Amino acid sequence: MSSPESGESDVASDAAKQSRWRMDLSPLRASSQYRKLFFGGAISFLGSMVTYVAIPFQVKELTDSFTAVGLVGLLQLVPLILAGLWGGAIADALDKRKVVLICEAFSLLFSLVLVANALLPEPQLWVVYLCAMLFATADALQRPSAEAITPLVLDHEQLPAGAALNMSRMTAGAIIGPAIGGTILATWGTPWAYGVDAATYVISLGFFLALRRIPKAPDSERASIKRIGQGLNYAWTRKDLLGTYLIDFAAMTLAFPYALFPFVAQALDAEWALGWLYAAGAVGGLIAATTSGWIHRVHRHGRGLVVAAVCWGIAIGFFGLATNIWWALGLLAIAGGADMISGIFRMSMWNQTVPDELRGRMAGLELLSFTTGPQLGQIRSGLMAQAVSLRFSIASGGFLAAGAAAIIAVFLPTMWRYDVRTSEHAIAQREARQTSATTT
Repeated sequence: MSSPESGESDVASDAAKQSRWRMDLSPLRASSQYRKLFFGGAISFLGSMVTYVAIPFQVKELTDSFTAVGLVGLLQLVPLILAGLWGGAIADALDKRKVVLICEAFSLLFSLVLVANALLPEPQLWVVYLCAMLFATADALQRPSAEAITPLVLDHEQLPAGAALNMSRMTAGAIIGPAIGGTILATWGTPWAYGVDAATYVISLGFFLALRRIPKAPDSERASIKRIGQGLNYAWTRKDLLGTYLIDFAAMTLAFPYALFPFVAQALDAEWALGWLYAAGAVGGLIAATTSGWIHRVHRHGRGLVVAAVCWGIAIGFFGLATNIWWALGLLAIAGGADMISGIFRMSMWNQTVPDELRGRMAGLELLSFTTGPQLGQIRSGLMAQAVSLRFSIASGGFLAAGAAAIIAVFLPTMWRYDVRTSEHAIAQREARQTSATTT
């Protein structure tokens, strides 16, 4: 097993130097392996966000159909679910670096196919759909391996800071990538957007190639349904981890009304602010991440997760009741900040307690809750808005999400009581990592 680079970090010293609010950048200073993973992932995700905008744009150009554009999300959902479980098992069975490299290389190939298709006199819709599905499959297979590498190259005490950095990387990409994509599409067209994504994959491959080999666990077995079942059983027995999955899923399913934003903008007589409605949550999340220096002082991550999830739901609930665009944007920013904090605590609990041989499968389960929840949330909010009203759909979903988080905490008290200083799982992993560091 790879261990954090000895002599490169002094967690206590870094913590002492941290201001109360400034983001903790010590993982980037401490581990060259983490730097490569971080910057490679940041560049890759930025390009993916460009394609995220370009694919529905091209489908709209080719079909001028709402249904055809909506079909993109549905086609991506199925491979995300299926490949996510297998991706976790694969991450635990193989060299994680190799999995990341292979998936990144295939994503580059898919981008080049989209470029070639976009340059045709008559681009083929089925090619766009197929590549969208293949992108989702590659992402689902790759992400568990990429996430499982982080705890292997950082000190145990740096894992919350690493989680904050990873979350901020994705949030920044979610803001900057679509903006770049929209500009490229408006100025140069679809082939250039796909070409930029392809270029980012070339750069990210350079970073990932520089990573050290991450060997598989000595007792690892090939990926199989049995191995997936073992991961599911472990998650079920770990009620503290189970709670994190359930809260994330409930929050996204009940309180993710992003598909309704065009109707919200219209209802608030603020069609000009549609883009800001989509960006406000990400901006709030980025602010929360960049002021997360206080995170390392928190040890009861379970309570932090629940409180943040409740705040997310309440903010979305009041957003649904807002009659002013500025109140609406402010509440979305608060919700985004709460979601960021919730995600940091959730990732910290996973990274601090999951054994190395199960990290991939747990990351695969996280991917499922992370991806299926928002998709189901879009469906729920749309159907309820159609059946009752726009305001009721959004507000009720938000307040129900807050209530669900509180109820889950009541029925899963081990999650509420989780303390990294006393958790038997956290202590076991901390000792295992210390032993590994002294023997390598």
